[in-house]
Amino acid sequence: MNVNFVLKVEDAKAVDIQKALQQAGIKVRSIQEVYKEKGKEEETTAEKK
Repeated sequence: MNVNFVLKVEDAKAVDIQKALQQAGIKVRSIQEVYKEKGKEEETTAEKK
């Protein structure tokens, strides 16, 4: 069975997510980054420049 999910994370990279899912016994076919928001720390740093 193939199932698609949407996952929102704060501090993770695709490879970290894939490894965690595989360690849980979940076969990962693909991970795609769809949208990336600036975090509060990045916004504050950008405003100081």
